[in-house]
Amino acid sequence: MSSSPSPSPRGRTVALLVVVLCWLAVLFDGLDMFIYGSVLPHMLATKALGITPGQAGDLGSYATFGMLVGALAAGTVADRIGRKKLMVACVTLFSLASGLCALSGSVTVFGLGRTLAGLGLGGLLPTAISMVSDYAPGGRGALTIGVLMTAHHAGGILSAYVAQWLVEPAGWRSAFWVCVIPLLLVPVLIKALPESLSFLLAQGRTDQARALATRHGVDLPEPKDTTGSRGRSPVGAVPALFRGGAWLQTLLYWLASFGGLLLVYGVATWLPTLMRDEGYNLGSALTFVVLFNLGGIVGMLVAGRAADRFGAPRISAIWFALTAAGVFLLSVRMPLGVTFLVVFLTGVFLNSAQTMIYATVSIRSAPDIRATAVGWTSGMGRFGAVFGPWLGGQLLAADHGDWGFTAFALAGVASTVFIGLAALRTPRRTARDDTAREAVAAG
Repeated sequence: MSSSPSPSPRGRTVALLVVVLCWLAVLFDGLDMFIYGSVLPHMLATKALGITPGQAGDLGSYATFGMLVGALAAGTVADRIGRKKLMVACVTLFSLASGLCALSGSVTVFGLGRTLAGLGLGGLLPTAISMVSDYAPGGRGALTIGVLMTAHHAGGILSAYVAQWLVEPAGWRSAFWVCVIPLLLVPVLIKALPESLSFLLAQGRTDQARALATRHGVDLPEPKDTTGSRGRSPVGAVPALFRGGAWLQTLLYWLASFGGLLLVYGVATWLPTLMRDEGYNLGSALTFVVLFNLGGIVGMLVAGRAADRFGAPRISAIWFALTAAGVFLLSVRMPLGVTFLVVFLTGVFLNSAQTMIYATVSIRSAPDIRATAVGWTSGMGRFGAVFGPWLGGQLLAADHGDWGFTAFALAGVASTVFIGLAALRTPRRTARDDTAREAVAAG
């Protein structure tokens, strides 16, 4: 957005409307993402669908693989049909996919439902970020996106309560029926959500964009100078990430991102099950999910300020080291209150450590390849998101569940080393403009 020191009342109203609608959509995104991990202990205990620990890990990876595909396809699809239509399609898809999970009579059908849900989940978040960016008041873009990102963790908290209140009395299917409720949001999105101004301008529909901006009292996004990169596709920009000795730093970023998302999605999927395996009851195990996501909300709000003061690479390395220590401590039997504190602090550091990788890449990349650098770092990390849930399942299937937290802690140590080594290298650029926005958008 172009800067506007004092946005009009209408501009503030539409910004609030867009943020609220996108926040609700991302809330349901988080609910659908975390609900599987929250109900998994019950499904394994009751042998629902004949599921085994190994299959449970595979099923967790299906959703993250769908997210990988959805996230990579989101930009292309949104450029073709529009941000608003894609948001509506994503919410519809993951809601209906949850209904398929609730109706499933076999592991195969359940897996198909989780894969389709992942497609919708992966496409929604970057699209929602683009929407709120277009309508955010001048100078408030990063703050607005930070508020939006809290919805994902709020959805994780909601998933724990849904599982705790419904699964025991009504069965695991009831939790997935709750995840169909976002369908009720779809007509509201269709009626009330304005189209993305950036999309309209990119489509050459300038008059429509100007009329929409005038009606809502907001500024049009400033036109971007594309003369330096005209004709170059994102794939064509990839070789620039490896030129002039930059290849090592690029690989270090990719490896750090792989370990970080392995840790994020591995812990998100298996935290309740591993805690129950450590001897905690289901109620306590689900409380850990609540605390973990509360920590994520706090971490998102704290990490950016710390990175602005001390540097994103340094904060990312420290955060990963603290995450590894916290995850390892979870394998040690401690008093319940101490365990609650460790889970909360682990959530604070883990969920924002990965975001600081994206911030580092964004800060240190030249403007003409910044989007490509962050996008590919996120894309390589998504393979870790697929691998993490699978790894947890394989360890449980081999009766090595006690090694689960240790394995995830080692991933944190590896990311600490990789981002730390990258931080020691001389940055190619220290420009900080739009860093927070692009870093969060890559998540």
